Formats: sequence, structure tokens, C-alpha cells
Amino acid sequence: MHNAGMIYGYARVSTDAQDLNSQRAQLTAAEDNRHDRQPPQLKKLMKALAPGDVVITPAVDRLSRDATDLLVITRDMQRVGAGLRSLAEPVVDTTSDFAELVLAMLGVAAKLERRRIAERTARGRADAKAKGVKFGRKPKLTTHQQREARERIAAGETQRGVARSYNVSQATISRLEA
Repeated sequence: MHNAGMIYGYARVSTDAQDLNSQRAQLTAAEDNRHDRQPPQLKKLMKALAPGDVVITPAVDRLSRDATDLLVITRDMQRVGAGLRSLAEPVVDTTSDFAELVLAMLGVAAKLERRRIAERTARGRADAKAKGVKFGRKPKLTTHQQREARERIAAGETQRGVARSYNVSQATISRLEA
């Protein structure tokens, strides 16, 4: 049987060189030693949540990779009736009367983050193209094989026959003529 209204502490480190001691101390101080000492495995935590539970994290970057991830996690918590509080970002508190506002802000942040990623990706792709980087799959035929295949077709061989000899599809050969 689950005790309604449990408070869970969630902390995470990014590398082996880091440790959880500082984050554990913050959680302990924040909740009078009432946080759950389960291993900080988010999937287990999410499965354990019940209505009235609260997850407290030292900072949202310990709980999620980015704003989109945080929004998904927060909505999942809300669906089961649990709340989220961040010690470093007091505005991230879905247990308050402003829970809907917090979720709306997270949604806007996630949308802006996706837009910035798309812009950086497009800029990177344009820079790479300008430097001559080729995109897409590598050709199935070498430049020499392509020239040879064109010559064979020009000499009267069928696309199907040429394709079989190179162990490629007829479509691959037909694109050489385009």
C-alpha cells in the first residue's frame, strides 16, 4: 500500500567524477530528511508516484536534459497527481496554485529551444554544404562504375542487365541517366 503524499528527492550526476553528496545535502536540508532515499532512477521514481506525492530536485537540469524533456516529465507527474519542485528554480513548482502557468512557461521554453536547435542545425548544414560536405547516402556505385554503366546503356544494354551485373536495383541505374 502506498502512503499518499510522499515526498521524493531526485538528484543526478553527469559524469563519474561528480558525486551526489552536495545534491543530497540540499535535498535533506530542504525537506527535513523526509526525501526518499531510493536510487535516483527516474523510471522507478515515475512508477512509484501516486496522487499527492511531490518530487523535489536541486535543479531542473538534474531531472531532465532540456526544456522539452522537463515538460514531458512534469506532465507525466501531473497525470498521476504528483507535483514537482525545484530548489534552484523556485518558479518551477507544480504544487502551487500556479501549476498551469508553470506548465505553460515550460511549453514556451521547449518551443523556443526546439526553434533554436532547428536554426543551429540549418546554419550548420549550410556551413557544411559551403565547405563541400556531401549529404545523403553514399552512392552504391563508384564514379568509375557509374561512367561504365552509362556507357553500357548507351551501347544498348538494358538497365535491368546492367543493374544485375553490379548487384543494384534497376532504379539505381535509371537515376544515372537523369
